[in-house]
Amino acid sequence: MANTTSAKKATRKIARRTDVNKARRSRVRTFVRQVEEALAAGDAAKAKEAFLAAQPELARAASKGVVHANTASRKISRLAARVKALSAPATA
Repeated sequence: MANTTSAKKATRKIARRTDVNKARRSRVRTFVRQVEEALAAGDAAKAKEAFLAAQPELARAASKGVVHANTASRKISRLAARVKALSAPATA
């Protein structure tokens, strides 16, 4: 248990920060899920639209330190590849 005034304040700040970070992480997951659901449904237009909304959310989460920058970059890259593959005409 925090004894000093500064330690008590620090625990309050950490609790507030945790709530904000949880909300941001949840928001990112929602946007990513929307892209994945559109991909699973095979709807290229909806997937592209959802991806364009998810991309800045991931970048924002990385800039705020909610997710690691490389993690956000990797997720964006993989989602972009999947959206591109879905919207590309099948050639074979």
